[in-house]
Amino acid sequence: MELNGFSGAVKYVLDEELAKIVNISMALEMPLLLKGEPGTGKTMLAHAIADTLRMELIVLNVKSSMKLVEALYQYDTLTRLNDSRFGDSGRDVSDISAYIKMGKIGQAFNSDKRCVLLIDEIDKAETEFQDDMLDVLDQMQFDITETDTIVKANHRPVFIITSNAKKDLSDPFLGRCNFHHIAFPDPKMMRNIIDVHFSEINRNLAESAIKAFYELRSMEAIEKKPATRELINWIRALLADPDFKNGDLLHREIPYLGVLFKKSGDYQRASSMGLKKRFFKG
Repeated sequence: MELNGFSGAVKYVLDEELAKIVNISMALEMPLLLKGEPGTGKTMLAHAIADTLRMELIVLNVKSSMKLVEALYQYDTLTRLNDSRFGDSGRDVSDISAYIKMGKIGQAFNSDKRCVLLIDEIDKAETEFQDDMLDVLDQMQFDITETDTIVKANHRPVFIITSNAKKDLSDPFLGRCNFHHIAFPDPKMMRNIIDVHFSEINRNLAESAIKAFYELRSMEAIEKKPATRELINWIRALLADPDFKNGDLLHREIPYLGVLFKKSGDYQRASSMGLKKRFFKG
């Protein structure tokens, strides 16, 4: 068993435990199920793995009404019907395979090289989606009923599956996966993340912005807490403003709350706190 040695990417910071479970999942060829609140980097991990290991990334964005067959393949009956009526496409309408298009899982199975397959927010789908996927995960193949053919994976993909825990996943499905919960970064880890994105940031600004960020996240009754993405965009906004880029926010209210909060109620609560420059050392 050989580990791939994934330890992060240029713009992706991860802890040792997450690196270990990523590498062991790839070595054992088991799907890795990631849970954690939005903004903890679940989706971006798949991008980082693909970029670092120079693998193709195929993304399946799960929707609430999605059936597994849509992720496997689609049979374009409408186009075939039109071709049979008008006959100007140049395709043989008797050849059903000409009207079969691979879905995201089908594309991953047909890939000439091992790829990363991100199944994003699987908890949006109904339980049947997970149950139908069990045989696919076990056998690494699926049937195309219209042509009575079998699609077998050329290479077992690196499965990264994310969940925001909106619905419980079935025990049989969980049994096929390794699991890791990505906790929201603590201030120390967040500083590492900020340093990766802003290598020359003013120390006062970085420390003050992070302190203010966690204070804002801790407010009661917040519907959508700002995540790492919002903090990075907020710091970009501060750096773009000559009044703030050096951390000189003395006696000012915290600016650009609309970058951090996207819900009206959250924005109003943050504004009403009247947070001053107690966080910022000019």
